[in-house]
Amino acid sequence: MSLDPHEFAAIYRREVGRCTATLVRVLGDVDHAEDAVADAFAIAADRWPVDGVPPNPGGWITTTARNRAIDRLRRESTRDAREREAMTLHARVPDPPSGVGDIDTVPDDQLRLIFLCCHPALGADAQVALTLRLLGGLTTGEIARAFLVPEPTMGQRLSRAKRKIRDTHMAYRIPAADELPDRLGPVLATIYLIYTEGHSATAGDDLLRPDLTGEAIRIGRTLVALLPDEPETVGLLALMLLTEARAPARLGEDGDLVRLTDQDRSRWDRELIAEGHELVRACLDRNRPGPYQIQAAIAAVHADATTAAATDWAQIVALYDHLYRLRPNAVVALNRAIAVMEHRGPAAALDDLDKIDLPTYHLFHATRAEALRRAGRRDEAADAVRRAIALTSNAAERRHLERELAGLG
Repeated sequence: MSLDPHEFAAIYRREVGRCTATLVRVLGDVDHAEDAVADAFAIAADRWPVDGVPPNPGGWITTTARNRAIDRLRRESTRDAREREAMTLHARVPDPPSGVGDIDTVPDDQLRLIFLCCHPALGADAQVALTLRLLGGLTTGEIARAFLVPEPTMGQRLSRAKRKIRDTHMAYRIPAADELPDRLGPVLATIYLIYTEGHSATAGDDLLRPDLTGEAIRIGRTLVALLPDEPETVGLLALMLLTEARAPARLGEDGDLVRLTDQDRSRWDRELIAEGHELVRACLDRNRPGPYQIQAAIAAVHADATTAAATDWAQIVALYDHLYRLRPNAVVALNRAIAVMEHRGPAAALDDLDKIDLPTYHLFHATRAEALRRAGRRDEAADAVRRAIALTSNAAERRHLERELAGLG
């Protein structure tokens, strides 16, 4: 019996975060949990092609990882205390009666893990990066590309963060109400980055990772249920739903990327759009605007346009102006420049792009190439596309850029 490598990879992406979250609760140690889950997936890679994929792959992985952790504690035991620790762990999560490994992961474990990783004692970048590593299952290289830093630098940040969690015995729980304000910002940023990685994967053959977008939305719903009166939490959920509504039209029949202006809008998910609009209206009623709410409003304007030509770009530029006042960073400026290009033309966009410093970000060069092409500066546009291609790690995005380059002659 053979196991399709793509099927195994899909199971890994879908289950690794949930299994790791459960093992952190069971083992009480982030490093041990990550190692145990990695061992379990290695065993699965050997056994599943022979025995078949179990009905509950996540339960199988969780149980196998727990058993591996117990075995490791016993094997490394040099004192009675280690043996007692292994026995305590075994008692905490007993063997499943079926013997095939069917311990269910607990959904709230993922939210607890996000709050653990977003402890204020950790640096902001480390908070988000560690959650992407443990819950999103991203590699160190993928996270480094998302943060636009070298991979060794990101590896050091992750190691320091895990060591600090272990050494300071940070609590694995959802914080009390008075602790939430200090933790919510990084939690929201992390959930959105998990969604963003699923929406446009930084590397690999596939542009979309529905396992990550679905998980981010599920966790976002859980957080809204926990904090229904927090408008930024509601705004983030609205933003993800309105963005996800466009997912069915983002790839053509050949699997290649379709730009927003070229998408078949009849394929957009109207139920998600309606839900997203309702959440945006709820945010407006509270009159406490924040970055996620403004981004959700921008997504709502896109969703309102029945054709690309009908898009209210003036309103989108105004919303980006507001967003930039709240969050003045280069990525927001880049997205605003795209809206300016549609509203005021390529010359105005190029003026804005000249003020943005994102030399290692492929979408910056791709945007600049489009503005140059519209301005009739085709040779410069081709050079900008080549730079974007050199910085792109996703195969679907690379194919799209190569078609753009071919179109420039």
